[in-house]
Amino acid sequence: MTTHTLRSKRRRSALRTLAFLSPWLIGFSVFFAYPLISTVYFSFMKYDGFRPPEFIGLDNWSYVFNDYPMFWPALRNTLWLVLVMVTCRVAFGLGVGILITKIKTGTGVFRTLFYLPYLAPPVAATLAFVFLLNPGTGPVNTVLESIGLSPPTWFTDPAWSKPALTLLAVWGIGDLMVIFMAALLDVPKEQYEAAQLDGASPWQQFRFVTLPNISPIVLFAVVTGVIATMQYYTQPLVAAKVASGNMGGSGQIFEPGYPEKSTLTLPQIIYNAGFQRFDYGAAAVVALVLFALAMVFTSLLMRRRGGLIRMGD
Repeated sequence: MTTHTLRSKRRRSALRTLAFLSPWLIGFSVFFAYPLISTVYFSFMKYDGFRPPEFIGLDNWSYVFNDYPMFWPALRNTLWLVLVMVTCRVAFGLGVGILITKIKTGTGVFRTLFYLPYLAPPVAATLAFVFLLNPGTGPVNTVLESIGLSPPTWFTDPAWSKPALTLLAVWGIGDLMVIFMAALLDVPKEQYEAAQLDGASPWQQFRFVTLPNISPIVLFAVVTGVIATMQYYTQPLVAAKVASGNMGGSGQIFEPGYPEKSTLTLPQIIYNAGFQRFDYGAAAVVALVLFALAMVFTSLLMRRRGGLIRMGD
């Protein structure tokens, strides 16, 4: 076979491979590479969506980090939600999954009851939670008062607004429950039997048998949870609007973060800066910060191969 023939064969193989990859390459270029490059470009520009972009160097970055009053509260809230909300969702999702796999009767009923809240639309679920946790008329506080406990003010208290959002997120753990149940049912029963013969306690069985087998699923749940929480927008905004009594009509601008910026998140200030204040440069800077944080968290979790848990090899 001549050199020319070999080159032609390799070229055809490369073109065939490129043809199969073309749908992914087009999607990657249009929906990821181009938006990312555009965001970097606008982060150095003064642009309001009407006049041509004007290069201003690092002024947008300096403004966001030094003068934008919403940035640091939103960053702290987002990091708090990532650490607390993701941990609680994974822990409760795993706990409910273990509980349902252990019970003998009524598995389908319990599975349905725990999965149904996940199907509720985010806005409807948030409205229901704000009603349930209403400080004056909510049934949760009424029950707490009836048993002699001092109820918190939930979404109207800066100290309790994020825990209330965490309760809302834990309420909708149906997706994680289903994933963990599938993983738990796939753990070889022979390993549990061997551990029992060796005198392992239930905690030791969970630590040395269950966790090593389901650790890739736990990693998946943590990584996807971090990415989803980095995009947390609808629930805190709706809760803040309802709790403040300012639902906002057409043409009205609502400053997110009620009460006292405690429900403010980075996606909210991206929208606030870009589409309410028409400061696309500042919005681009915040978007890049959010992207960098998501990449850092994901990279750290992938390097550790299991986040905060130890994977069994």
